[in-house]
Amino acid sequence: MARPILLSWSGGKDAAWTLHTLRASPEVEVVALVTTVTSGYDRIAMHGIRRDLLHTQAAATGLPVIEATIPPQCDNATYEAAFADALSLARARWPDCREIAFGDLFLDDVRAWREALCARLGWTPVFPLFGRDTAQLAREMIDGGLRAALCCVDTQQLDASFSGREFDAALLADLPPVCDPCGERGEFHTLVYGGPMFSAPLPITRGEQVLRDGRFAYTDYFSAAE
Repeated sequence: MARPILLSWSGGKDAAWTLHTLRASPEVEVVALVTTVTSGYDRIAMHGIRRDLLHTQAAATGLPVIEATIPPQCDNATYEAAFADALSLARARWPDCREIAFGDLFLDDVRAWREALCARLGWTPVFPLFGRDTAQLAREMIDGGLRAALCCVDTQQLDASFSGREFDAALLADLPPVCDPCGERGEFHTLVYGGPMFSAPLPITRGEQVLRDGRFAYTDYFSAAE
């Protein structure tokens, strides 16, 4: 019998491909998504994806989403408390669930922090994509039908003109050599709107671009139904 597992969901390509990877394994069954949402902005933390698009994504995966709500400018203690509350809700609904998967790729310090946090909370973290060659992984995602757009760019690492571009072969060719092909060092974040993890592509409309904190170039996206 497959083990129930949660998936930390950012709305981006790595989380989406982690879902696709997990669903290929008969050993586990993803039962829910866990997402951090910033109050006031009503958007997914870091990625800036609108909350209604989060729920559209979740519906397309066929999975419920559990939200961990944090304030803007959140410190680690506040984040950890919100994350713990979300996991408690999940445990109440799926008492046998003990694992949560993350889409981290190669940052050892991030992995160690998640492992320590999950250990304190009584959960086992799983990292299905960790250690993969990110250039190969990026091509695998694109060739596998994943559709995503860059919704946030760190302009200290990548030019703002990349914000709003499609995550495709042309993008990979245009990225500077110092930029990780999957943006794992925070160079960019993505909004996934299509792929084998969804029942159907999400209709989206591109909105305005804004620069926040003098550094992060966000491109807004709406559900095309709005």
